Amino acid sequence: MSEPNSVSLQQMLDRSCWVCFATDEDDRTAEWVRPCRCRGSTKWVHQACLQRWVDEKQRGNSTARVACPQCNAEYLIEFPNLGPVVYMLDLADRLISKACPFAAAGIMVGSIYWTAVTYGAVTVMQVVGHKEGLDVMERADPLFLLIGLPTIPVMLILGKMIRWEDYVLRLWRKYSNKLQILNSIFPGIGCPVPRVPAEANPLADHVSATRILCGALVFPTIATIVGKLMFSSVNSNLQRTILGGIAFVAIKGAFKVYFKQQQYLRQAHRKILNNPEPEEV
Repeated sequence: MSEPNSVSLQQMLDRSCWVCFATDEDDRTAEWVRPCRCRGSTKWVHQACLQRWVDEKQRGNSTARVACPQCNAEYLIEFPNLGPVVYMLDLADRLISKACPFAAAGIMVGSIYWTAVTYGAVTVMQVVGHKEGLDVMERADPLFLLIGLPTIPVMLILGKMIRWEDYVLRLWRKYSNKLQILNSIFPGIGCPVPRVPAEANPLADHVSATRILCGALVFPTIATIVGKLMFSSVNSNLQRTILGGIAFVAIKGAFKVYFKQQQYLRQAHRKILNNPEPEEV
């Protein structure tokens, strides 16, 4: 029985803190603790050193669980009893901390929803006409308005994400050499390219995503302006706005297709030059 006790005593005399690497010889007054299932040199640690290490891991959250980095055993942390008042305050603080993220998410969703409702109502009055739009919304069912108005910006964004210009561009590149009229209007458009350049995904760029959002939300205003400029003879506000939107999409799409094709040809005919030789002295 004396041999195991002597081995245990020898291990306590040889203990070393795995945080600061100090031994009993360095600080005889330090409090030691063995908080996990580790054996050997990582078994013992100073209470003060472990407290600082736990503080770093918890980062101000005293309820966060901390485990040993070696054996993954969770540390048993005990707090002193501070009475029922402090317990109730601590419980209220925990409940508020857990409820705040859900409340913030609900406020954010509600704000976005009512913003979409307001935008939908403004768009209806802008497209149909101020007085006509108010009459339509007054006669409509409130439930229909609460569901239908916020879908207007959603449908505009989804419509903006349909990249019909890319399909036209593919057809252009495929059949441009067979259509002589395109060669006469745009010289060199049907010439073969030395290589096929890589093209980036437009939806992967966050800047392009913001352009889609802004372009979709401003589209009704642009359609109204173009309709008034190009189709002023049309009496109906709705028909004028629809014609203005179609004209704007067609004109903008034609310029975009042409511009992207020119960028494609520019990248296809790109050359990498030789590095200039240093001049001899």
